[in-house]
Amino acid sequence: MENLNHNLWGDFLARKDEWKKDFKRGIRHGIPIALGYIPVSFTFGLTAVKGGIPLWITILISLTNLTSAGQFAGASLIIANASLLEITLTTFVINIRYMLMSLSLSQKITPLMPILKRCILAFGITDETFAVASLEKKEITFPYMLGLIACPYWGWALGTALGGIASSILPQALRNAMGIALYGMFIALIIPAAKKARAVSLVVLTAISVSSLFNWLTPLNRISGGWVIIIATVIAASVGALVSPREDEEDE
Repeated sequence: MENLNHNLWGDFLARKDEWKKDFKRGIRHGIPIALGYIPVSFTFGLTAVKGGIPLWITILISLTNLTSAGQFAGASLIIANASLLEITLTTFVINIRYMLMSLSLSQKITPLMPILKRCILAFGITDETFAVASLEKKEITFPYMLGLIACPYWGWALGTALGGIASSILPQALRNAMGIALYGMFIALIIPAAKKARAVSLVVLTAISVSSLFNWLTPLNRISGGWVIIIATVIAASVGALVSPREDEEDE
């Protein structure tokens, strides 16, 4: 009996040490992501509070939605008094990629991981955490993903809070100038990818063209911004899939 208890205690300590090791490794991998999130979420907090959304609601949005572009689009629609259906469909179309990312990562996590833990990890999946986790050579554990998600999550919330507070402190002229940072951020994300891949350039140009038509043509410019985002996203993605299919599909 003593040997059995000793073995059980030793196994518990070994698992605890392994858990801490994986968690700390996830933290280390998540710190750079968190640092990159702070200026982006700062802009979100600034934009949302400036648009009339209360500070506490703006922070709550970031604490319950780690969606970046989806938050920007959703906040813009809320400020514009869009309908719930429009807000729901817009954020769904923008964020549907996270479902695909979660499905992809589900192939690399521990098979016996409970559904509750899987849901927790799925909540924290972003473009950046997905990219880092996908590079893991071995099986992805719960403590590693928890550590990887923790820093970006709190970094995004911190940046949102700072931006929201700054919105009520900074002069109006400076707040208006900082709003341009949002457009600069998206341009910085799009241009490098568009230069490297023809498919990305095609999708970007299609989305710009469709959005411009809805803005300039009289019959179309009556459609609200949320529906324009949905239509432009669907059309651009469809054109990209048709014109530039995956190479392995072409080979088949």
